[in-house]
Amino acid sequence: MEKSFSESYKAAGVDITAGYKSVELMKEHVKRTQNSGVMSAIGGFGGLFRPEIAGMDEPVLVSGTDGVGTKLKIAFLMDKHDTVGIDCVAMCVNDIICCGAAPMFFLDYLAVGKNVPERVADIVSGVAEGCVQSGCALIGGETAEMPGFYPENEYDLAGFSVGVVDRPKILDNTTVADGDVIIALPSSGVHSNGFSLVRKVFDIENCDLNKYYDELGATLGETLLTPTKIYVKPMLALFKEVNVKAVSHITGGGFFENIPRSLPDGITAKIDRSALRILPIFDLIAKTGNIPERDMFNTYNMGVGMSVVVSAEDADKAIEILKANGEDAYVIGKTVKGEGGVEIC
Repeated sequence: MEKSFSESYKAAGVDITAGYKSVELMKEHVKRTQNSGVMSAIGGFGGLFRPEIAGMDEPVLVSGTDGVGTKLKIAFLMDKHDTVGIDCVAMCVNDIICCGAAPMFFLDYLAVGKNVPERVADIVSGVAEGCVQSGCALIGGETAEMPGFYPENEYDLAGFSVGVVDRPKILDNTTVADGDVIIALPSSGVHSNGFSLVRKVFDIENCDLNKYYDELGATLGETLLTPTKIYVKPMLALFKEVNVKAVSHITGGGFFENIPRSLPDGITAKIDRSALRILPIFDLIAKTGNIPERDMFNTYNMGVGMSVVVSAEDADKAIEILKANGEDAYVIGKTVKGEGGVEIC
């Protein structure tokens, strides 16, 4: 490695030695995520992982992949890069948990206009934090320096995760029935969806992200960069004690697109509008951009990051378990016979 240096490549905009420095700086963050399944160190051609499948009759792998999206523009403008990695992990592992699977490992892909090792390490520190929060190991990744493709101070961040679940425990919505209860797990904010509309509403390139809003209790920039909440550990605790029928991760498309994905044909989700704890940031977006409420619910999570369907007799116990694991869960509606979809009333 010490002899690996190309003056010609550096003149073209790619500094190999900066890549080596980035790897060294990120190792301390990666180390936080390691568990007994990890079989390889960062820097190899592939990440090795030995899954723990003892007690499973038919282990099934579940994978999820996603990126941070245009929320990254906020990070660029604020020059704050240590939280977007949490978003990247969250968008993957929160999907996996909807199948009933526990994420095992994560890999990231970071494409940069210019490799600034300290910035890369900041980004990876967020990825590592997301992995710690979800109990999965960061076993590898890729940092690609792409001058001329990305501006020097911009980048894209994506990743994927693989989890495992015993086949009989896969959540497939087949047991969802009329009269089941829908429980909300609160979101931390906008999460990592709908930022193209956010940027348009606030004219983000020209607004003051450091402006403090009383209703937010923070600046606009701080609020928008709040990382996506990760629901893995509370949900795994719930799976152990309650028969969960279905789970929805409320991402882009909001209520109207995501909740129906966890429902069988002939079942409608009836949401009590008055029960919802809508966060102030969504009121501000709607007011500033004159966005109709229907569009808000079809774009954002509106304060509900995840919804869970259980039988009526299990609802109290489910809420108790979720609260014991740090989630201020509450009932937002029920399932009813119908044409499907979502009704907010």
